Amino acid sequence: MKKLSFPVIAVLAMVTAVFSVPLSGCSGKKDDLYVERPAEALYNEALSLMNDGKFRDASKAFDEVERQHPYSTWAMKAQVMGAYALYENSDYDDANVALSRFIDLHPGNKDIAYAYYLRALCQYEQMSDVRRDQSATERAAEALTEVMRRFPESEYARDARLKLDLTRDHLAGREMVVGRYYLKSNQYLAAMNRFRKVIEKFDQTTHVPEALYRLVEINTILGLNWEAQRVAAILGHNFPGSEWYQDAYDLVGEVVLDENAPPPPVSSALTPVESQTLP
Repeated sequence: MKKLSFPVIAVLAMVTAVFSVPLSGCSGKKDDLYVERPAEALYNEALSLMNDGKFRDASKAFDEVERQHPYSTWAMKAQVMGAYALYENSDYDDANVALSRFIDLHPGNKDIAYAYYLRALCQYEQMSDVRRDQSATERAAEALTEVMRRFPESEYARDARLKLDLTRDHLAGREMVVGRYYLKSNQYLAAMNRFRKVIEKFDQTTHVPEALYRLVEINTILGLNWEAQRVAAILGHNFPGSEWYQDAYDLVGEVVLDENAPPPPVSSALTPVESQTLP
């Protein structure tokens, strides 16, 4: 084997010396060094940041648990808690992405119900005023429904049901806003369709009495007095103490239903618009 000459050996020695300089010497910062720490210690540090209200820092700290110990039990806990930290920091979109990733990776995890519930809350918190676009409200309703369907016996199902009622009331409120706008603009058919949608799809919400009254109002304007009286009777039977029934009474007078007839459901006010003759 051919021996290396002295000059070559000297050069190799110099190169080795250069690359043997510690990396900390290049940056001058000790913090740049990677220091592996126990998963539990990292997790507790992140939890401490959470308790101090430093949610963004806590999220990054939980990410570090997964980065250093990706296959540990602590890593799965950290994924959920990191998403919760983002939620608390109002970073709903980032939290939603993190939770969707957790759900995809760990569908059988013991915290999976909570992950679905928290993801639904991320949508729920982004619901906007009824005068604005309701895409987030619709997504919230879908996500809350999924929680109830997948985990009906869980502790999160009851709260999901309550919040679902609020989202449906919100969506009905949006239809009422649009319906009133059409009514004010004398676009009676478009207005009627919006109010009918509230009665048909959101019949358990607080907006139903007004929706019925608006149908009475529109039918009166159109000269369809017989239809106005019929809907007023339904309004009076189902919501006798409502202020909207009093307004309907002022329009068409008292309407007495046949005592021998079965009580009319709210949905019976939905005479097909196509069958009505509009002037």
